[in-house]
Amino acid sequence: MGILRGKLLPPALAILFSALLCGIALVVSGANPLKAFGAMVSQVGEGTTAVDIVNSTGTYYIAALAVAIGFQMNLFNIGVEGQYRVAAVVAAVFGGSFALPAGLHALAIIVVAALVGALWAAIPAVLKVTRGVNEVISTIMMNGLALGLAAYLIREDVFGELRGNNIRTPEIAESGRVPGIPLGDNGTVFGLVFLAAALGIGYWVLMNRTRFGFELRASGESTTAAAAGGVSAKKMVLIAMLLSGGIAGLVSMPEILGRDHTYNLNFPAGIGFSGIAIALLGRNHPGGIAFGALLWAFLDKSGLALDNVGVPREIVTIMQGSIVLSVVVAYEVVRRFELAARQRQVGKQLGTVGAA
Repeated sequence: MGILRGKLLPPALAILFSALLCGIALVVSGANPLKAFGAMVSQVGEGTTAVDIVNSTGTYYIAALAVAIGFQMNLFNIGVEGQYRVAAVVAAVFGGSFALPAGLHALAIIVVAALVGALWAAIPAVLKVTRGVNEVISTIMMNGLALGLAAYLIREDVFGELRGNNIRTPEIAESGRVPGIPLGDNGTVFGLVFLAAALGIGYWVLMNRTRFGFELRASGESTTAAAAGGVSAKKMVLIAMLLSGGIAGLVSMPEILGRDHTYNLNFPAGIGFSGIAIALLGRNHPGGIAFGALLWAFLDKSGLALDNVGVPREIVTIMQGSIVLSVVVAYEVVRRFELAARQRQVGKQLGTVGAA
């Protein structure tokens, strides 16, 4: 019962509360909430929406795992947005510059993306452990640098090429692509969706079945206690940031290797920030993060149906934002409820002992 209350109740309350807020907003605007939510659910069965949700879930899941590793160490890695963008453009340039044997080519691109993401995260990590620079400030600044660097690398006089009205990196050859699972008119599931699942399993094993995971969580709980046990907090900060950045570098791989085969001006933005919200919703647990990623993808893709019923699509953004806010409040409410319950239980036991 305690697990149910502590793990499942807060996100459930957050989702219900956000739905209530959006329902009120819809009523105030003159729309029918039931009709709007019904249209969103019905949209899942239309066209490629279901497959699009699965593909987006994998992308969001990888981003949220990158954030969660930092959270385990009490690090707020806001730089996932910049880390996956720089990794995407460098990996796309690398993959499109030459061809390797099938399989090896795709693997090389994935490795390059992870390394670039880790190296980009290493900059704020080194600044934190050597100069005490707060990672929130440094990673925000690195996000801005990432945008500028990506724009520079795809210039025509650097690595980019003009195709129509779009500038992009050279297209990755067939040997560097990862085939998906075609479902006919319903779309194609990205092959690297399974990479997201593998990362989730690896994350769980790392955090719960290895000494490193224990030391990472211990350092996040108390650097003083961890140091007393022989764990270097600075070393753990550095490793956690590198791991977080390495996973962040993989965020773009499902789309680049599975569909686009290039980096261009239409590359999706905001995935890293969504990963923060999803990691909070999932409380850093791989199962909870998977649920949060699925919910986020559902809201994104099914929200397209709102235009058909005369409801502004921005209601989806309102719901996502309210989920982030309400999940924090819900966990705090449940935490205080559990604390009060334990205090009452201790009081009863002490009263029993005193009476005896």
